Amino acid sequence: MVLKRDKLSIISEILQKCIGGATKTAIVYQVNLNFKTVNPYLDLLIARGLLEVSQGSTVTYTTTEKGIKLLEDLKRVHDVLKETPEQD
Repeated sequence: MVLKRDKLSIISEILQKCIGGATKTAIVYQVNLNFKTVNPYLDLLIARGLLEVSQGSTVTYTTTEKGIKLLEDLKRVHDVLKETPEQD
């Protein structure tokens, strides 16, 4: 059985990957997306000010301060909601 990741999980993975800066190719391979599906995510994150784009010899995507704050907030939500063993 293959479990699909939700949109927030993918966004979290992209933001995490881009903290030190990453190329689109690195994002695609390390977040396990393809070049067609990564573009809408990158566009959304850039439009919301969560990623910034640097154009040098290669295009680099870097998580902004706002993106890091969102990543921390998403981690807190995940930690609160993750399954815990049932108490007797």
